[in-house]
Amino acid sequence: MQDRIILSRDIEAVQIPSGETITLPIGTEVFITQTLGGAYTVATSSGLARISADDADALGIDSETESVGPDDPGAAATDATLEEQVWEQLKHVYDPEIPVDIVNLGLVYDCKVFEEDGDTVVRVKMTLTAPGCGMGPVIAADAQSRILSLGGIDDAQVELVWEPAWNMDMLSEEARMKLGLV
Repeated sequence: MQDRIILSRDIEAVQIPSGETITLPIGTEVFITQTLGGAYTVATSSGLARISADDADALGIDSETESVGPDDPGAAATDATLEEQVWEQLKHVYDPEIPVDIVNLGLVYDCKVFEEDGDTVVRVKMTLTAPGCGMGPVIAADAQSRILSLGGIDDAQVELVWEPAWNMDMLSEEARMKLGLV
């Protein structure tokens, strides 16, 4: 873990794994455990919490000089199809407890890009590692935000599904290596 950080102001955070919004008051001691996907996961005396990059200043971090995600989430390879660009964006969405993106975790089951009433729509079906995880809506909102950051997307719908149930066999080789399972 990193050095302790004392929050310089009150901030809203999301408690992990319940997904409840909490306020971490000024003076709270935290330790950053993960900085992936545009957010900070911190350990506090009452458990883990997720802090938005918008509140990096309360952690004493200059968000202009330290990036917690890709430099430009809207940037994509110009020769990639729109669907390929969506998949790439989903690789920048992380479970706040696991340092692996949702694609390599095997959480994304389906991704479709289609035209509907003149709009370009993306529909994603994804699951979670555990059905009771309160972070599902937060992760789904992160995915939706990443998709909508792409030019040319008018609507993004991210649906949480439970069939088939997620299991460790769904991890990519990259995820297995990162988690030390190889």
